Amino acid sequence: MQKANATATAIELDEASVAFQLAGARIYTAVERASLAVRDGEFIAIVGPTGCGKSTLLNLTAGLLAPASGAVRIFGAPLTSLNRQAGYLFQADTLFPWKTALENVAIGLEIAGAPHAEARKRAEGWLNAVGLGAFGNRYPHMLSGGQRKRVGLAQVLIRDPKILLMDEPFGPLDAQTRQIMGNLLLDLWTADRKAVLFVTHDLEEAIALADRVVIMSAGPHSRIIGDWQVSLPRPRDIFETRLDKEFHALHREIWSVLKAEVAKGYLQSSAPPGAA
Repeated sequence: MQKANATATAIELDEASVAFQLAGARIYTAVERASLAVRDGEFIAIVGPTGCGKSTLLNLTAGLLAPASGAVRIFGAPLTSLNRQAGYLFQADTLFPWKTALENVAIGLEIAGAPHAEARKRAEGWLNAVGLGAFGNRYPHMLSGGQRKRVGLAQVLIRDPKILLMDEPFGPLDAQTRQIMGNLLLDLWTADRKAVLFVTHDLEEAIALADRVVIMSAGPHSRIIGDWQVSLPRPRDIFETRLDKEFHALHREIWSVLKAEVAKGYLQSSAPPGAA
């Protein structure tokens, strides 16, 4: 197993704010003065109400958005364009429907200039790593939701990014498949620890996976309002971890803060347009 440099900061958000201009020259501040440091090899889960800006933080880290104020640094260097050290796994499937699972995994290497045979060989290795070695010739429509997620994970990891950004990647899956995918993710992460930012609505999933759980307030002007260390031992099995007394104690502690923000977010989303 490769050892992460625990003293290095992979991701640093320094008082970063994100604002969008709406119709009528109105400014909508989605995230306000967010500060977060993620060490190399650290797994951070971000939870919060719907629409609070969790994905916005990922997009800042990916370089898809520029902060209106504050700064984003990647391994100490200011991020001024796309973050090419990060791999991004979205909630929606991003597989090419006209390509097989093997071709979908290999394509990132081929675009980067790797020889076709080398790209296919490495793709075969990654399909084996995610348990789909026998499914390389199948097209996305021939795979289950969980299998497509495995292909997507292999597609991101084959490029060996130093940072892994995950935006509710298991959200569309059923509960049992989510736990299976969570254990697969932990196994792959343990073998080669990358810095991870993992967005989820599921607090149980966040605690079971992460080293730290970060809570965001309801938007607009969403802020980071909590940061909890998860001291549950590793390696973890998600099925077993959720039965641990410490897991339930931490869940109660975090939920005591999060539930108020979820209620605020619900009230805001159900308010009529233009309501104060």
